[in-house]
Amino acid sequence: MAQGLHRLPLERPIYEIQDKIAALEAAPIGSAEQEEIRKLRRELVEVQKQVFGSLNPWQTVEVARHPDRPKTSDYLTLVFDEFVQLHGDKSFRDDPAMVTGFAKLDQHRVLVIGHQKGKTLQERQACHFGCAHPEGYRKAMGKMRLAAKYGLPVICLIDTPGAYPGVGAEERGQAQVIAESMFLMASLPIPIVCVVIGEGGSGGALGIGVGDRVAVLEHAYYSVISPEGCAGILWKSADHKADAATALRMRSADLRELGVVDAVIDEPPGGAHRDPRQMAIRLKSFLLRSLKELAVHAPEELVTLRYEKFRRMGQWLEEAAS
Repeated sequence: MAQGLHRLPLERPIYEIQDKIAALEAAPIGSAEQEEIRKLRRELVEVQKQVFGSLNPWQTVEVARHPDRPKTSDYLTLVFDEFVQLHGDKSFRDDPAMVTGFAKLDQHRVLVIGHQKGKTLQERQACHFGCAHPEGYRKAMGKMRLAAKYGLPVICLIDTPGAYPGVGAEERGQAQVIAESMFLMASLPIPIVCVVIGEGGSGGALGIGVGDRVAVLEHAYYSVISPEGCAGILWKSADHKADAATALRMRSADLRELGVVDAVIDEPPGGAHRDPRQMAIRLKSFLLRSLKELAVHAPEELVTLRYEKFRRMGQWLEEAAS
């Protein structure tokens, strides 16, 4: 994966140090230059920790959307083996924004479902930037039923700004099919692990987000609506997207505090886009640990615990008796 092609403003201090290191390495290196390079590398680690340890909510959204951030297709290569893609919803067409297929995760045979944004402009346009149509969720449901038939765990990788909002998608039952997918996932008698790897926007994310374990990467976000959408509703202008990002409390620390996710997976220094392989190792470790924990539960117990888990979310406010 090409690095450094896309530079966020918040990363400027990091790139300044990296450019200095590159300039020193390109010239003849003596003992003084070697010591300076070592000093700069130590400084680079500290600056990365400082920058990414103090991201504000909108900066978190920018990192989650970073073009170089690992996609579902990257994790299929780095985390899983023997991936066999399955296409089509047996009704309308195959949706490239939703990838499904069988794979191996070490000794486990699993079904993998994930949003796909694409890397090139052509791929992104074909995938509608990760916004799935109803046929994408119908495809996912069909493959989940197949996994349940063979007793295979389901791994869902969430990375979407939301379900596709077009007229055609609404005509084909976008809201209904997302509700059906959530209902199905709530009742499947197999282990389900969901991880938000980038953007987790609206019902498009929740459509494959009902699991026994729900995690989010450190610099990903998970929200009922995108910041721009929220700003458009509340302030009638996307100019207030930073205010909306703050109000939504959608960062990993907030999500864990609110009980929306079970775990936060730490990213490598400087974000997942700087070291996709290390991020893949951390993701794989979480998935294996989760499957081991869930293996002790009987199928019926999994369904009951999953239901109770989501019932515990949120707060109930009762009016005082008059």
